Amino acid sequence: MADLIVIAFDSEQEAEDAYEVVQQLQKDLIVELSGLALVKVDSEGRTKVEYPGATGKIGVGVAHGALFGTLIGILFFVPFAGLVFGGLFGALFSGLDKTGLDEQFRGRVKSTVTAGKSAVVIYAVKLTEDKFAAALAPYNGTVVQTSLSAEQEQELIHDLKGK
Repeated sequence: MADLIVIAFDSEQEAEDAYEVVQQLQKDLIVELSGLALVKVDSEGRTKVEYPGATGKIGVGVAHGALFGTLIGILFFVPFAGLVFGGLFGALFSGLDKTGLDEQFRGRVKSTVTAGKSAVVIYAVKLTEDKFAAALAPYNGTVVQTSLSAEQEQELIHDLKGK
């Protein structure tokens, strides 16, 4: 089971601080990450995404890395009300709707991470929930979370490959 957790913050500084804490929690074995990103949305709604450098030591395989990158793109860049282009995106959205990443989840993320806010996006395969929550509590984030079973995760990877 994997968890996709989006934590929205009112200030960029709170998000940056929480992002650093999550990386430390990875080093302390409190969370095992398959993906981590810091998303900043400026006052005009433009989005910038940062990923940890080589020092982040995120255990991302090729398929999981591609899945996480695509999920970031879908959650923050693809206009859902507008045109969805290409058969790959159609198949991927169909696959997403079978999991916890349905339109309702995507809508909650979109309405939580608005202009002027920032977010930390975490794709965790293992998590010590009480220690994780306690470490991030001082940053006052708003959490949007869903879980994916191993089967759902494999379905999304399959859909991502377009097969």
